[in-house]
Amino acid sequence: MDKDITIEVSHISKSFRLYMDRGNTLKEISLFSSRRRYEERKVLDDVSFNVKRGEAVGLIGHNGCGKSTTLKLLTKIMYPDSGYIKMKGRVSSLIELGAGFHPDMSGRENIYINASIFGLTKKEIDARVKDIIEFSELEAFIDNPVRTYSSGMYMRLAFAVAINVDADILLIDEILAVGDASFQAKCFDKLKSIKAKGVTIVIVTHDMNSAKTFCDRVIWINEGRIAGEGESMQVVDTYLAYMSGTNKTLSEKALGTDSGESEGEPKKESEVVLKEENREESEEEPKEEPKELQPNPLRYGNKNVVIESVQLLNSRGEETEVLQYNEKYYLKYKYKVNRKVDEIIVGMGIFTIGGVWVYGTNTLISNQKIVCGETGGEITFESEPLNLLAGEYVLHCAIEGMGGVPMDYWKDCMHFKVVNPIREAGILHYNVKWKVDV
Repeated sequence: MDKDITIEVSHISKSFRLYMDRGNTLKEISLFSSRRRYEERKVLDDVSFNVKRGEAVGLIGHNGCGKSTTLKLLTKIMYPDSGYIKMKGRVSSLIELGAGFHPDMSGRENIYINASIFGLTKKEIDARVKDIIEFSELEAFIDNPVRTYSSGMYMRLAFAVAINVDADILLIDEILAVGDASFQAKCFDKLKSIKAKGVTIVIVTHDMNSAKTFCDRVIWINEGRIAGEGESMQVVDTYLAYMSGTNKTLSEKALGTDSGESEGEPKKESEVVLKEENREESEEEPKEEPKELQPNPLRYGNKNVVIESVQLLNSRGEETEVLQYNEKYYLKYKYKVNRKVDEIIVGMGIFTIGGVWVYGTNTLISNQKIVCGETGGEITFESEPLNLLAGEYVLHCAIEGMGGVPMDYWKDCMHFKVVNPIREAGILHYNVKWKVDV
């Protein structure tokens, strides 16, 4: 293992048994053994990569592709079926925040328990406990039992412990949406300072903006295999183009593998390496019917008028989950009337995965009067050309009465991605000019 490498992952594979009907008692196991049918599912298949000291590497890919399993193998929560993993130094993981917290013990007592799990001695914890409490911003509650904490307070304390143990390797699994916006910003600032000190960081994320701006390198996992690996901007752009399912040419261009390259020319180090099996052109799938939005815990209102479905349409009027930079898009609402209403207000909001509010508007703000149909109807929101930078975003939709009373407020009703070739950081693109005075 090279002295500059802190994580070496070599040809690891991992499978799980998914039981169709598994008995839980000895009687059920004895009498109905024939029911214990299961399916062997390979989650990771021959995955190899290295991470250098002080490098921040992002793991991206669709849900269920094997990202979190990879991180759990790195933390030794589980072990690979084949291959091996070598790591140098103390490891701190932010996967299951608060694992090991006892609800009847105080926050202070749980700091000592949780920090000891990470390998700190009592003397080391004594030296850090003040910083941990200050970082969590829970000074007024630190001696109360954690069962009295809200979920946000619980997560703050757990994050504060994990981030202050002076680890050599930090493993993070999509848990950075902790607390309010100011606390999230503080968490990112802390991660940046940790990275600057030479700590190796591996982070699983669906926030493509964070992957671009924070990570030195990104590994794209697809169906249990590494589909692409290399410089953050290129891999993220290629992943988003691939997820659109329509733009193989853009994928090849971002990778530097289009026909403009000479066949024998070697690749530069910063280029993305894309596995051959993921460059095959997929057959065009039939267009799905508009999806019905199902009730969920983030939906509330008096239900006098309800949203039946929402479609995101691109500039060609095609239903999509991926939008291109600088194109118009449409939101088509279908609503149903359960109780007669004269007028309604229809609204929408765009948020980042981390919960930052990017944009919001409604028909009242736009001075658009909406007379409600007797049984229902359709309303279409048309945007100006999109100026969002690449990333994954969350859509909130709402219908309200004229007094502002929510009838159907639906948070997190849809996720969509934006593909943007512009290499800028943040959320929005602005047309700017640099003027140099000599």
